[in-house]
Amino acid sequence: MQASENTNDDFLFIDDSDEDEVLAQGSDETWQVLIVDDDPEIHSVTQLALSDLVVLGCRLEYLHAYSGKDACQLIEENPNIVLVLLDVVMETDDAGLNVVKHIRENLHRQDIRIVLRTGQPGYAPEESVIKEYDINDYKTKTELTRRKLVTTVFAAIRSYQQIATVNENRLGLEKILSGASELSSQHSLSSYSQGVVAQLQDLIGNDASAVFCARGQGILENVDDLSFYILAQVGYSNELINQKLEVLDDEEANKEVKSCFMQQQHQYSPNTLNLYLVKGDYRAVIHVRLSRPLTDIQTQLLNVFLTGASVGYENVHLFQKLSNAAYKDWLTNLPNRLDFLRLLDEFSLHSYKNEVAALIDINHFSDINDALGQEVGNQLLYAVGQRMQKMGAGCKFSRVGADVFGIIGPAEHLTPENLMALFDQPFAAGEQNLPISACFGLCTQEHAKSTGVQVLNQINIALNLAKKNRLEHFAYYNPEMEEQMLGRLNVIRQLRTDFANNCLELWYQPQFSLATKKVIGAEALLRWRTADGTFIPPGVFIPLAEYSGLIIEIGDWVVTEACQQLKRLEDDFNHISISVNVSIPQFRRGDFVDTTINTIRSQNIKPSRLELEITENILMDDPQIVIDALARLKEEGVSIALDDFGTGFSSLSYLQKLPLNRLKVDRSFVTDINKEGQSVIAETIINLGQKMNLKVIAEGIEEIEQQDHLIKLGCDEVQGFYYAKPMPEDEFVKFLHDNR
Repeated sequence: MQASENTNDDFLFIDDSDEDEVLAQGSDETWQVLIVDDDPEIHSVTQLALSDLVVLGCRLEYLHAYSGKDACQLIEENPNIVLVLLDVVMETDDAGLNVVKHIRENLHRQDIRIVLRTGQPGYAPEESVIKEYDINDYKTKTELTRRKLVTTVFAAIRSYQQIATVNENRLGLEKILSGASELSSQHSLSSYSQGVVAQLQDLIGNDASAVFCARGQGILENVDDLSFYILAQVGYSNELINQKLEVLDDEEANKEVKSCFMQQQHQYSPNTLNLYLVKGDYRAVIHVRLSRPLTDIQTQLLNVFLTGASVGYENVHLFQKLSNAAYKDWLTNLPNRLDFLRLLDEFSLHSYKNEVAALIDINHFSDINDALGQEVGNQLLYAVGQRMQKMGAGCKFSRVGADVFGIIGPAEHLTPENLMALFDQPFAAGEQNLPISACFGLCTQEHAKSTGVQVLNQINIALNLAKKNRLEHFAYYNPEMEEQMLGRLNVIRQLRTDFANNCLELWYQPQFSLATKKVIGAEALLRWRTADGTFIPPGVFIPLAEYSGLIIEIGDWVVTEACQQLKRLEDDFNHISISVNVSIPQFRRGDFVDTTINTIRSQNIKPSRLELEITENILMDDPQIVIDALARLKEEGVSIALDDFGTGFSSLSYLQKLPLNRLKVDRSFVTDINKEGQSVIAETIINLGQKMNLKVIAEGIEEIEQQDHLIKLGCDEVQGFYYAKPMPEDEFVKFLHDNR
């Protein structure tokens, strides 16, 4: 302070004893007040005047600065300063005003109360200072009697406390709002409850500890009692999570949580809180241990927070129910296909782990369902799921399809031997003990692709191969499998295109009567000539046509082509018949018989000139469907032949039921027929045909000796390379004319 100001110092704190002074009861807490003045005497008299002052229950603690520069440093170092008594003129004429700017603009401390004091009231006009600077009061030192100084300080600190209260409420509400946003993103009960106690700790003080408790029944997996379980904790140990509350080893906490739950309301004490969360049917208690009592503001904020937390607690339960509906299998309570895909996504990303993913397909499960009923089938699936989970070893399980289960686990544990061992003993399903077997498809992480969908497809490829393997009922995926499958799909795609472009042809292999040596008919054989003139073998494309379902369209085309050929031959060769092969997919189609009959009628040919050949293996799938269809065709006059007889596994009883006209001896029984002891089967088939009044035709004749032996055995008809190879239509017609 400059010397010119000292003339007014005598007026500072003049006697004002006529004013009464009322001081409140004090406490150990203090308000930090910074006195800034370049005159040490001002510091002394100010502190003396306020020495006994208690403001809102707290005494004053003084800090001293003798220049504007020192004041700025002290304010930076002491964040608890609430009031600055600031001289305007010190080392410079505007030193005090620069301190105000630093507090407001640089430190952004809008809460500190500032009282300007000056001994030169005319130097800095009060009105302009109040307008331009964020200060709370502007006094000349002559105004400040002790009483007025007390009043000024009291008013300033009260203002600070009000601002601090508003700020605390604002910050608390900001925490609640940001916390609510964060909690809303938590969809699992464990992460939500952990988020609640973490935010609760932040709201009431980081030294508080808490446990989030709820009854275990219906909340924790495989827990079915009403004991209180710890779902989350803060300030304790993670080992407590999902354990009973008793493991906390705090008898008082046990009593308080149960009391809060039963009384259905919050319970507050200086050292503990028991907070009751309820929304709908979902209830929980948060037990909190405090290091100090809550303030009124904390209590108010806590009530706001708990209202939102209760709503969120119900929401997370409802989300969990929706999640279970979407990702849990209702029957086995295992993860379903969707969740297994998520697990496979994780599996495909962790190439450093030595894990295996597998599918288990129960053999002939549909037979169990049909024979014993769906309830027994469901009980069997549940039993399989339960036994699977006993494998342990960190394995993850799921039900992927009706009778297909998925497993992911360590490669050294998840082996074909261990998987097959699951089915060594029968499964209890109701009153039944069912011995069952299964097939297994496996894929190692080494070969796993980058997404769960791709990995599932890889395991499926291996599983399909395992189903076809009669020796080993398991297969590991390898890239060659997929290459082969892609090759087959490309063939199917090309077959579909070429069929639409009329690239398929019917070739004919003549059939002869052994008695007359004349042509009596021909077998229509399908040929596929590609655009470049290459022929694809029937053994390659016909199974693929059956697999893809294209065989139905192709089969209709073959019947139509054969009938049209018969019509073209009618004038010159009306005694010639043509036989075509029929597959099981054609029989399964409901209108196969009607379509065939309509084709015969539309071409106006004699039905007996068309012969349908079926293989013995067709009877293994749906024998009655086949028998009924053939019976209708036989009534219409269509001839029926049984091809490859003796090579399949059908029962002779079916042979009696089939409406046959002809038996066909497979080439495998003809090849060595002229050798000693090799004609027994052919002879048996020929005798059987004779007994049943059926014509018998042998195929695959390549030598005169075979023909001679068949004549001795009484065979009726033959076909083979010895007589003629399969030939296209124009060559066949010429052959007929040449051999008339």
